[in-house]
Amino acid sequence: MFIEFNVEELENTKEKLEVLLKQSKNEIDELLNIENKRYINFVKPYQEIGERIDEFLTPVFHIDSVKNSDITQKVYSQILPLISLYSTELAQNENIYRALKDIQYNDKSTLNDIQKKVLENEIRDFKLGGCGLEQKKKDRLKELNLRLSELSKEFSQNVLDATNDYEMIVENEDDVKEIPESDLELAKFKDDEGKEKYRFTLQMPSYIAYMTYGSNRDKREELYKAYQTRAPQNASIIDEILELRLEKANILGFENYAALSLATKMANSENDVIEFLEELAQKSKESAKKELEEVKSRAKIDQVEDFRSSDMAYYSEKLKKENYDLDEEYYRPYFEQKSVLKGFFDFLNKLFEIEFKEVRVDKWDEKVSVYDIYFRNKVISRIFIDLESKKEKRGGAWMNNWTSRYTKGSGNTSLPSAFIVCNFPPSENKTPSLLRHSDVVTLFHEMGHALHHLLTNVEEPFVGGINGVAWDVVEFPSQFLEYFAYEKEVLKIFAKHYENGKVLDDEAISRLKRSRNFQSSLALVRQLEFAMFDFKLHQKLHQGDEVQGLLDSIRRDVSPMIPPSYNKFQHGFSHIFGGGYAAGYYSYKWAEVLSADAFYLFLENGIFNKELAMKYKDLILGQGGSVDMDKLFYEFAGAEAKVDSLLKIDGII
Repeated sequence: MFIEFNVEELENTKEKLEVLLKQSKNEIDELLNIENKRYINFVKPYQEIGERIDEFLTPVFHIDSVKNSDITQKVYSQILPLISLYSTELAQNENIYRALKDIQYNDKSTLNDIQKKVLENEIRDFKLGGCGLEQKKKDRLKELNLRLSELSKEFSQNVLDATNDYEMIVENEDDVKEIPESDLELAKFKDDEGKEKYRFTLQMPSYIAYMTYGSNRDKREELYKAYQTRAPQNASIIDEILELRLEKANILGFENYAALSLATKMANSENDVIEFLEELAQKSKESAKKELEEVKSRAKIDQVEDFRSSDMAYYSEKLKKENYDLDEEYYRPYFEQKSVLKGFFDFLNKLFEIEFKEVRVDKWDEKVSVYDIYFRNKVISRIFIDLESKKEKRGGAWMNNWTSRYTKGSGNTSLPSAFIVCNFPPSENKTPSLLRHSDVVTLFHEMGHALHHLLTNVEEPFVGGINGVAWDVVEFPSQFLEYFAYEKEVLKIFAKHYENGKVLDDEAISRLKRSRNFQSSLALVRQLEFAMFDFKLHQKLHQGDEVQGLLDSIRRDVSPMIPPSYNKFQHGFSHIFGGGYAAGYYSYKWAEVLSADAFYLFLENGIFNKELAMKYKDLILGQGGSVDMDKLFYEFAGAEAKVDSLLKIDGII
């Protein structure tokens, strides 16, 4: 049913993987020797072989992200060449490719739609892996894939190391007088002489605390500069990544890497993506300029005439509090981590009729909690939840899918499982983990991803859950669930003061909801800046200063606030250089159009409309990657999604 999480013998991973890969190769050879290849006797076991490798590797890669150490880095570097070589050789196996094409043709009349989708995706991916190419080009692809994997890992490790290596010590009490007590307690320490001081780092909870509430303007600039100049050695890595990605695209017959990226996405062309981003920019830029002027005007009250990027969070918070009487710190006692999680589960039960029951199983940290998910008294999946920031944990928040839903050859059923990882304020003996509302939104977002995988009804692992979902719509379920985090009917379930149990009052919730669209235009153009930079960066080769030049030109076109020249945002842009979003960062907004339209249906028909919720659960979540999302969305909503829905829900038009 479920695999137990176990990386106790991590140092032996390489040897175990070698055995597993050899076994997998032998099993694939046996499949290829079958004379009458059919879907049942070839494709089914072929999928299981792939799943078994993923089930082994996912915890190893995961532990490197959540408990990074010299050992995890060593293991990662040992197995990366093995898995890269295996994956590339598999992707270029002409015999498998021909077998799949034959099955697709010969079994056409007996295949169901889900099976047809599995074959369609696999045949496409084999083409993208190099099948049909001459051997010299295949060999070069192997080299490129391995090197790109190494560079991606190196990029992420550099960012993590730079984040962990920096700290800013504050001694003057006046410099921390506005910082909330809970954040101050976490920053407080005594030096060797017993003097009390405060330590601020580039870890997100600490960084946000000082940038938002730090009273000393120069200290804010110091911290901001440290964050925006992390990992300068990544400049040369970026150049090499871009050069190799272009070469890979050309070998596969694409003009550029952006075109290669779109081969597995919902968007039809490069022009569609650029026009989409430019339409959003055109409709939001003027509003963003007005929002920036409001912040600058507030700063002038404090005699700040030379407004800097490092002032943005500090004065935005003051403006937000004054305009909406909204103080993030007022809300934090109502969002104690454990209470939020329990209430969040109650909300999901009310919406989708799913139950979360905690189980005692092996996990990677004592603060990780594990739950089996039930639907109508039947266990359907498992989730591991790791919420608190730690020095050895990669920054940000994410969901990792681990196992998939399918029936094994042995007759046993594998159930889906996933990990949710965040970097919320850590709890201490005397200090509970009190979340900001933005943290709550992050939790909803990542759970949206997780449920997309965990609530699948599809038994074919390659298109079940989040597998096989087009990358530019994979954010749809996560962004959709975010919207509920602002609704009164939802907040009333779990927004309770951790000391006295008092429920957050209606007026406080109204302020929170009204403030949702505070600086929504600035937030949008910031995402558009990232998305345009990513996509145009991959439309033609940029090297050295050209990378910064492209970013600067996009900022001039789109962004009302131009950051200082030392800002090297790209050196920490892990989404596209250390993750899977290369030439796909636009996906966040592409998918958000779908999520906004879907949520409007709930606003119109009731937040807890059972019929609508079950329709969403069965279609959008339940079908996973087995049907293209544009078709699923049309069946769910009865219409195609429009850009204006997003702009309306964000209060921009």
